[in-house]
Amino acid sequence: MALAGYLIVLVAVKLLVLLASWRVDLRDESFGLLIMGPLAATFMYLLAMFTFGLSGDLAARQSMYPARTFTLPVTSATLVAWPMIYGTAAVAILWLVTRMFALWPSGVVIPVFWPALLAASLLAWTQALTWMSYPLRGLRVIVTVLWLTIIDSVVLVALQFKPPEAVMLAILAPHVPLAYLAACFAVARARRGDIPDWQGLFAPRARIADVHTRQKGFSSAARAQEWFEWRRHGRSLPALIAILLPFELAMLFIFRETPVIIIETLITVLVTPPFMAAFTAATVSNDNPERRSSDGLTPFLATRPMTGNRLIAAKLSMAMRSTLAAWALVLIAIPSALTLSKTWPVITDLSQQLADIVGRPRAIVIGLLILAGFVASTWKQLVQNLYIGMTGREGLIKGSVFVALAVLCVAAPLGHWIITHGEARAALWRALPWIGAVLVAVKLSAAIRVAARLLDRGLFHARTIVIAAVCWDCAVFVLFGVLAWVLPALFVPRFLLIIVAILAMPLVRIAAAPLALAWNRHR
Repeated sequence: MALAGYLIVLVAVKLLVLLASWRVDLRDESFGLLIMGPLAATFMYLLAMFTFGLSGDLAARQSMYPARTFTLPVTSATLVAWPMIYGTAAVAILWLVTRMFALWPSGVVIPVFWPALLAASLLAWTQALTWMSYPLRGLRVIVTVLWLTIIDSVVLVALQFKPPEAVMLAILAPHVPLAYLAACFAVARARRGDIPDWQGLFAPRARIADVHTRQKGFSSAARAQEWFEWRRHGRSLPALIAILLPFELAMLFIFRETPVIIIETLITVLVTPPFMAAFTAATVSNDNPERRSSDGLTPFLATRPMTGNRLIAAKLSMAMRSTLAAWALVLIAIPSALTLSKTWPVITDLSQQLADIVGRPRAIVIGLLILAGFVASTWKQLVQNLYIGMTGREGLIKGSVFVALAVLCVAAPLGHWIITHGEARAALWRALPWIGAVLVAVKLSAAIRVAARLLDRGLFHARTIVIAAVCWDCAVFVLFGVLAWVLPALFVPRFLLIIVAILAMPLVRIAAAPLALAWNRHR
């Protein structure tokens, strides 16, 4: 629905632009690449949805195909066929509609059918590989990334020779049937409960750790709950980062003589944890992936003799530990890769140029601020939608995805239009204080309302809320002070910095999580 609305609005805007003869070149390649962003995000969402990746653990050993369907009176081939048919049809139609509407009019020569078949084959193979069972945790991601990379490499090599579309169709045509056969084999094995296990190789170490845990015990129920959350969800993000880092950092060895690609590779590595956290966040708020509805709460959790605040605190603590573990891997891997690839001079030269412009102290603070921003963004991605998942309202959960896609679909063309028009940039700069003031007012009003509800429900004492508010204020002023020192008033006005500090500091959505859990727990 969001995509259909996006395409309708996009076509209407293009017609208005053409009829009004505005100074916008709709055949510009940059415009076409920009509007592909929402469509690429939609493809990723379809990929996650039709592989059941939103309701399972990517790093787990067992199949991600919903186990509740294994008792249905149908064959395994039928269980595989319909998700694969719907999924491949959806991504193929996505490409055809994109080419027909989003990229019109365009001066770029674009194939018609083989990209749709490529998208269908990528989805089909992703389904087959995610529905398989694996002997070790994390092996699913390794196999999937390697196999999809091989498919992409074959396509890229074929494109170098500029073959006709019939040849590309012939290359890609066998992939979907082969993926279907592999998926049938995977689902049949999962249906029998046949899960290979190589963990016996590490059994002595595991037994030692288990004995140590039993001997030590837990100091409190809260510590036990944190351990439980970590075992279920905490290791997924570090495992994914550990698997993806070698593939990303390999670019440093391949393009060690190209500074631009080296910098782009490092930026990609820094963006990877927040990006992957957005995918793993679905499992954090859903404690029972095997249920048909997205309740986000199981009877095992709902009847536990712990307060909702303790349960939410355990999830927040687990998310923080998972974030720190993921970023520890990143901070170890980047210097090691730069040293082994002998690409440190590119980074040192860039750092020296920044230090020459703003001074060494400011350059150091800017680097630490950027790093802290990425780390905070990773944690925020894990917990910011916790309040939605804890409600157990399926319509609200799906509606949040719809709103996110709709906002993305509107933001991309609007951002391109603002960037390419000086008048629009000037108008936005003049209106920015009012926009920021409205957003701050909405955020603080929502925070006051949530605090009042927390008091009414007896979830927090007034003293606790006051202490939390004071700590949040201190964090905002510290961030504002750092930004004001790094960015002189000559470049950015002080009132914009305080607005940025207020909006960047998480408040309302995390505070609303206990309310959502309390409503879902006692309904």
